[in-house]
Amino acid sequence: MTTAQFPALADAPLSAEAEALATGPAEHPLHPDHTPTGQLALGVFFQGVNSSTIWRLPSSGDQVAWESFESLVRTAERGKFAAFFLGEGLRLREHRGVPFELDVAGRPDAQTLLAALAAITENIGLVATQNTTYNDPVDLARRLQTLDLLSGGRAGWNIVTTDNAWTGENFRRGGYLDHADRYTHAEAFVEVAEQFWRGEQISHDGAHYSVRAQGDLPRSAQGRPTLFQAGASPAGQDFAARTADVIFSPHGSLEAAVEFRRSIVERTVAAGRDPGSVKILPGAEIVLAPTEEEADEKIRWVRDLQIGPEQAIALLEQYWGRDLSDFDPDGPLPDVAPEVAESGVTRGSGFQFAKAEELTRSWREEAAEKGQSILEFARAKSGSRRGAFTGSYDAVADRLVEFARLGAIDGLNITPWLIPSGLDDIVDHLVPRLQERGVYPSEYAGSTLRENLGLPEV
Repeated sequence: MTTAQFPALADAPLSAEAEALATGPAEHPLHPDHTPTGQLALGVFFQGVNSSTIWRLPSSGDQVAWESFESLVRTAERGKFAAFFLGEGLRLREHRGVPFELDVAGRPDAQTLLAALAAITENIGLVATQNTTYNDPVDLARRLQTLDLLSGGRAGWNIVTTDNAWTGENFRRGGYLDHADRYTHAEAFVEVAEQFWRGEQISHDGAHYSVRAQGDLPRSAQGRPTLFQAGASPAGQDFAARTADVIFSPHGSLEAAVEFRRSIVERTVAAGRDPGSVKILPGAEIVLAPTEEEADEKIRWVRDLQIGPEQAIALLEQYWGRDLSDFDPDGPLPDVAPEVAESGVTRGSGFQFAKAEELTRSWREEAAEKGQSILEFARAKSGSRRGAFTGSYDAVADRLVEFARLGAIDGLNITPWLIPSGLDDIVDHLVPRLQERGVYPSEYAGSTLRENLGLPEV
């Protein structure tokens, strides 16, 4: 790989870390058949339910108001974002058996909302999280294809494989799906959906359902909805390598991103697909300021607003599985053992754990070593999960150029820390710098989601 492949980047020096990854132990850092595009795409993730979007400020928008969605999608399209992505909520998150009021917000039906947004946008992709466990393949495929047709080929489907009985209590089937079966079930589900999109006669008899159907809608401008997937486990990576067009990853560091790219390329080739068939867009929080000093100050301010004393205690209660309200948020981490039996998935899969004793012990040791209180530890732990794209406008742009040149990622899926104005700094200050550096488009490549992600035709 040489800078000759990327003329606009030829004079941009690499950091020592990037240089080592580019030239070091392997002749080809990623795969001998994989040539990085040197280009980045951006998506925005409107979560609706989370602990990172600040709701304490007067400028915080209503999480279910049309104006919030409209404002954010218009800003994203002004910044030539490839995709607008909506999370899915099938049940209110709970904390110790009751709805968790510190971060609960409603999540309108994604496909209904995206259909409305299609009417006020022209190029940006519209991606809905939809669950394979609690939907039927033909019904979901038809609704997604309808959105794809109405939007002129801009629909995407983020394939989710939830299997827990707590979520399943909202559905007739309950949590019937064994954890080990979630990807085999999802793969059969996607296969049926793709048959429907191709207009085929479907005759499927599987372990979980039987289907007799006929596709009855024309193909869209992009052929079919673009498929997204977020599995980071080996099974999830294999599923994405066989099935997905885009994978969301949790890897914010350059080294971890390069290793994840290598893994996905190897698995994609093993699945008989072109090594560049699966685009990688890590989830990221971006906090920007004109200078590094101002960015450091801003990130502390953001963390203080994201994680207050109540959130810090509640975060630890999810892992200790017990009431910790008697502990001082400004004091040390709890010196009591966790109650594993009370732990579960009531606030989402990210809060599941198997080794509570080991985890809480290691957290106590880590906080004590760093001299952190409960509040300080919770803020630091929360921030560490959100990626490394915080700093001055130029520093973050230069950092992303390194990711692009190495082919570590194909872009980012950004969760704004404020709705609806959380993209303003990115669109007004970061995007122009990425365009100047030659790694981000000045105009949309086309009118479909696949075109704007640089994906091949299907």
